[in-house]
Amino acid sequence: MKKYKSLIKGHLDFLIHEKEDEFEGKVEKWQDILIHGDPEGLKSFGKFLIKLADLNQDKIKDLPIGAREHFHLRPNLELSKSSVEVIVGRLDAKGTGKFYDKYISRDK
Repeated sequence: MKKYKSLIKGHLDFLIHEKEDEFEGKVEKWQDILIHGDPEGLKSFGKFLIKLADLNQDKIKDLPIGAREHFHLRPNLELSKSSVEVIVGRLDAKGTGKFYDKYISRDK
């Protein structure tokens, strides 16, 4: 999976959209992550995600126990020139299956 560049075909754009809204005198700010692509780009990104999900981290010799496999998708290389860099990775750690401490499950 190290040669993931060839998996990203078509056109993909990852953007951060910052928003601000005022309600009853209180200003709220938040960010959205926008992922856009043409059909080929979205399909290749989907295939990339499936390969990452199916990857057996325990068989990666260079990955230490407790680490998580991840890949950088970079503007002007795998992504459009207008994109921000995106790091896509596994939540579960090699050998332990544990998630990192900052993770808060949606069901908590």
